[in-house]
Amino acid sequence: MDEIQPPSAIKVLIIRLSSIGDIVLTTPVIRAVKEQVPGVELHFLTKTSNEQVVACNPHIDKLHLYNAQETQSVMEELKAEHFDFIVDLQGNHRSRQVIRKLHVPSSTFPKVNFKKWLCVSLKLNFLPDVHIVDRYFEAVVGLNVHNDHKGLEFYIPENQEFDEDDLPMVFEDGFVAVVLAGQHLTKRIPVQKIIEIGSILHKPIMLLGGKDVFEVGEEIVAELGERAYNGCGKYTLYHSCSILKQADSVITGDTGLMHIAAAFDKPTAVLWGNTIPEFGMYPYMPGHRTNFRNFEVCPLVCRPCSKLGFKKCPRKHFKCMNNMPAVEVADWINKF
Repeated sequence: MDEIQPPSAIKVLIIRLSSIGDIVLTTPVIRAVKEQVPGVELHFLTKTSNEQVVACNPHIDKLHLYNAQETQSVMEELKAEHFDFIVDLQGNHRSRQVIRKLHVPSSTFPKVNFKKWLCVSLKLNFLPDVHIVDRYFEAVVGLNVHNDHKGLEFYIPENQEFDEDDLPMVFEDGFVAVVLAGQHLTKRIPVQKIIEIGSILHKPIMLLGGKDVFEVGEEIVAELGERAYNGCGKYTLYHSCSILKQADSVITGDTGLMHIAAAFDKPTAVLWGNTIPEFGMYPYMPGHRTNFRNFEVCPLVCRPCSKLGFKKCPRKHFKCMNNMPAVEVADWINKF
């Protein structure tokens, strides 16, 4: 890592191209750099599809959008800024390509891909007991920036807050947000498991996700009736996040909305499927570790089967989710 001595004013670019949850996990670094580096002008580069995740972050002075089909225009835009330092929180070939073209001193964080491979392929766990947020901070040591331990942030425009009066009447005494979303099926909570949990909860549930899980939501509503509302595919990202903010508690898999719930400090039950908390991406709530709980089926010799996920269980039994203790999850959520 290149170390620099920050002058009285410095222009810094932070890179994190994807995905929603990973970008939310960079917000402590964004805030710390802005607050701890005197006179810093802070820029952020992310994919166009993820613009909303950081568009309203008050610590970012200028947002740059990366489009793989139009790299030349974004590179010209970045070169015109004449950055003093780049913080690479992506650490892949695309972010390294940006750095090479800008010819600017840079730093990145220690990735643990080989250790993840050992854990997934050989079930040998040499993973460090360090959250990825703390590993991100290793990239800004050269800027004399430290972790303030204030947690994650997610900002919703005032005109994009969801009106709680638009919720069903049964929700007026509180509700539990249940996240059906997930890029990979092996990270999603199965329909029957949500029905089991929902039937024990003291409060009704709001189902959140995209259009791709709308039919899944309909199956759950058909079983639980007015105890569940299918919000899948009906709301924008901001509205979904606003609903998370208003919920009494959250039940989710390993998803981006899990990290947004953590940003709102919501009591969160995380049901882990093919991935494991030891990868370092569990809810980040410094000082509030009792505000979330990881639920796992252990021991299970096939876990973790991937650091990302699959379209279906490689073993065809999906025990990591199907054997999840519904009563235990519901009892923990009912405390809130």
